[in-house]
Amino acid sequence: MQRLKVFYREIETSIGVLLVGIAENSLLFLHFKDNTDLKKIEKRFECVFKKEENNPFGDKVENQLKEYFQGKRREFDLNYTLLGTEFQKKCWKALSEIPYGETISYSKQAEMIGKPLAVRAVANANRLNPITIVIPCHRVIGKNGKLTGYAGGIDKKEFLLKLENAI
Repeated sequence: MQRLKVFYREIETSIGVLLVGIAENSLLFLHFKDNTDLKKIEKRFECVFKKEENNPFGDKVENQLKEYFQGKRREFDLNYTLLGTEFQKKCWKALSEIPYGETISYSKQAEMIGKPLAVRAVANANRLNPITIVIPCHRVIGKNGKLTGYAGGIDKKEFLLKLENAI
């Protein structure tokens, strides 16, 4: 079986370098480089990586991220492919419905997907969100209003929520 070829690039942002993975003009992953192991991603997505040379879709991703960090973009207009379980995909879809500048609790997200008792499973699915920022898992906070659980680190979550005037 031929493995999926994924082109990647590094994008410098105000909160660190982002690794962007692209397969067939679709965003496959977007992670913070400082806590990402490309070998683990290759295994998770059963793919091989190639450093991107020139890719118009990669340019589009980079431009939209720059606009977001400049406060000029509230929504992303990007094709993406979600690789995960059906439960994870439901969780990630619910994340994409949280408006810019707003937050919800993990329990609210669990209710959104029709699984009100699955709060821990929802939090775990969010931890595995392959497309950070674009699928805004940073907009989910603890029921008590505290910033909890962000794969990129609480400092990055706080930065993103302040950027969006959500806190």
